[in-house]
Amino acid sequence: MSERDTYRTIPLTDQRQAGFALPRPAQLLVAHGELTDTLRRPLRDLRISVTDRCNFRCNYCMPKEVFDQNYAYLPHASLLSFEEITRLARQFIELGVQKVRLTGGEPLLRKNLERLIEQLAKLRTLQGKPLDITLTTNGSLLARKAQSLKDAGLQRVTVSLDGLDDAVFRRMNDVDFPVTDVLHGIEVARAVGLGQRDGQPTGGLKVNMVVKRGSNDQEILRMARHFKGSGIVLRFIEYMDVGATNAWRMDEVLPSAEVVRRIHAELPLVPLEPCAPGETAQRWGYAGAHGEHDTTAGEIGVISSVTQAFCAQCNRARLSTEGKLYLCLFAENGYDLKPLLRGNASDKEIEDVIGQIWQGRGDRYSELRGSLPPDRGGGARRVEMSYIGG
Repeated sequence: MSERDTYRTIPLTDQRQAGFALPRPAQLLVAHGELTDTLRRPLRDLRISVTDRCNFRCNYCMPKEVFDQNYAYLPHASLLSFEEITRLARQFIELGVQKVRLTGGEPLLRKNLERLIEQLAKLRTLQGKPLDITLTTNGSLLARKAQSLKDAGLQRVTVSLDGLDDAVFRRMNDVDFPVTDVLHGIEVARAVGLGQRDGQPTGGLKVNMVVKRGSNDQEILRMARHFKGSGIVLRFIEYMDVGATNAWRMDEVLPSAEVVRRIHAELPLVPLEPCAPGETAQRWGYAGAHGEHDTTAGEIGVISSVTQAFCAQCNRARLSTEGKLYLCLFAENGYDLKPLLRGNASDKEIEDVIGQIWQGRGDRYSELRGSLPPDRGGGARRVEMSYIGG
């Protein structure tokens, strides 16, 4: 054990209990569907945490030293019901949301999650299109759940996988879970048609690798070789200072530029255009013999929220397991919508409150990280990723 691993910051207060006061409902400043915040960013993407529990103990998210057998998870009565989640999703759609991502913790631990997906699949955007529904999972339960998720209406899946070497992977998840089981889950997801249309990959089946220098960065090339040509999009995420418990250090961040350089040295890459406004990943395609993108070889992505902040295009909100609305992954507090859901508020009143909150949004933590004082930049008060989703 290294000296820096000997100490870990333990939060002294539970930020799940903190919250901002809800704004008084008032007339929205702009028409529905064109809602923007103070930096003129639209609301397009809603990430919903359906559970604060996870069966992994990855040290960058839910370190075992904090999330042990004595950790007090939220009681079931505090969690939003599937009907409450669907009702809120409908109000967010009225304000412009087109995509919903289900997260956790580990979302597949939420019992009967397929029922929620069925409900969300019936919703339509303001343009009359089906809601884009996706899910992020650690893959541990994916093999047994993939078919029922697909049947319920799930379209896309992102699997977190931090290495192919079994020893590295077991060390990263810290519960001795074998990498072969996750790889099997990915293959089953592909076999049932998740991330495909008419039998052809659409890029909707993705693998995310959090890169932590000195822990798993030796797996970068191996991962790239493995998924090249598979129809699965591999994305590398910079290790981030999310929450207050992962003892984040800047010297453990491997910049995305270095990830691209390492891969390009063996597997030449060419830059690709974004797929959609507000996309977090920079896309790189594998180059063919003449230097153009070889579409059969596929692509990778890099998510650089530490070294190349993308706050200016961020169009996503986050809904916690118990109904708090957070405007940034690095937020300190959220807005508790549950009293409105379980009180006498109408759909219109809830919609107006959400609209007021979004219109007042000015969050851009990643852009400001380097200039913040230690008490703001060190993560002492931020909520955990397991509570609001990644």
